[in-house]
Amino acid sequence: MTIVTACPSCGGEVGASFYDLPAIPTNSCLLINDKAAALAFPVAPLRLCLCPGCGFIFNAAWEESRTVYSEAYEETQGFSPTFNAFHERLARDLIDRHGLHGRRVVEIGCGKGEFLALLCRLGDNEGVGYDPSFVPGRLDDATTGRARFLRERFDEATGPVACDLLCCKMTLEHIPDVGRFVGMIRRALDGQDTRIFFMVPNARRVLQDGAFWDVYYEHCSYFTAHSLSGLFQRCGFAVDRVWTDYDDQYLMIEARPASAPVPVPAGEVAVAETRRWTEEFRQGVGAVIAAWRERLTDMAASGRRSVLWGSGSKAVAFLTTVGLNGEVASVVDINPFRHGRYLPATGHEIISPDELSTTPPDLVVVMNSVYRDEIQKMLRAQGCDPELRCV
Repeated sequence: MTIVTACPSCGGEVGASFYDLPAIPTNSCLLINDKAAALAFPVAPLRLCLCPGCGFIFNAAWEESRTVYSEAYEETQGFSPTFNAFHERLARDLIDRHGLHGRRVVEIGCGKGEFLALLCRLGDNEGVGYDPSFVPGRLDDATTGRARFLRERFDEATGPVACDLLCCKMTLEHIPDVGRFVGMIRRALDGQDTRIFFMVPNARRVLQDGAFWDVYYEHCSYFTAHSLSGLFQRCGFAVDRVWTDYDDQYLMIEARPASAPVPVPAGEVAVAETRRWTEEFRQGVGAVIAAWRERLTDMAASGRRSVLWGSGSKAVAFLTTVGLNGEVASVVDINPFRHGRYLPATGHEIISPDELSTTPPDLVVVMNSVYRDEIQKMLRAQGCDPELRCV
């Protein structure tokens, strides 16, 4: 399909899309209370495009009015010991390297507040978090410490902000006009020596692994190391560090406001590499989808029970893209706030791991391989010993 639009990162002209889906759920993490509402959930098209100039990838069919962020948006990974260990390690690293003791921290897109609370508690810092999906009362006073949470977006109306660290984790991928957004942050920090920390999904891994389950409507923006650093440089930041973590799933950047215009290095080689990844994804993703459809359809046809572990965006993208429903018996999650709710579009009820002991599965599809060992321990505690397959 030929599309001509402006790149939201650099403003350059963008043409054809490389990955199209006709109808996917417009929200993946909203809590849905009944199956009928889940089955009737709104859908919209997705068209992923690559900017030939800067290497940024985005959904050219995205519409802001279709996505919702509120208290009903349940995205936290904070019930996982594996994730909490990573979170604490990351917080301690930022505190130690930047001397964040008795300082002021701002987090944009703080979710349920766990990371900002960690930064404040471990470094005796003061913090302000912005997120319309924050739920008061989810964190106890001992955990939050000196953190304050505002159930609102960080935008142009927020005005100048004074802080020693501004962090933004797993939020920039939800922002359509990334150039405007990062430029707004630069203006809000004018004249300050603030350190910037952002974390986003690593698009290189998604493309190289054919990870179609990591492509969904809320994620309208996708970054490689080159396109992420280029965005910050164009917006007036000096980039200090770019790296990946969490089994290469997360791409992270540290930067600071530059006192003079920052030259953006030529990126023909990096963009050509990204173009090759997108072409390999385009050519190979259909086979990955078909293989999963065949495996799970065969399991159901032979009377064997399959379940997904993880009910977030990955599960929604996996089920709707593969086109599965009854072939997967259940969707399991450790987050108690998700139990008894339903997945959009497919209507799968989300159950607790405790329920598996009464109907043991033959196959568990793990929606994130980093949790495999954690999940296996929980299955054994339930007396289950199924085959485990990671996407």
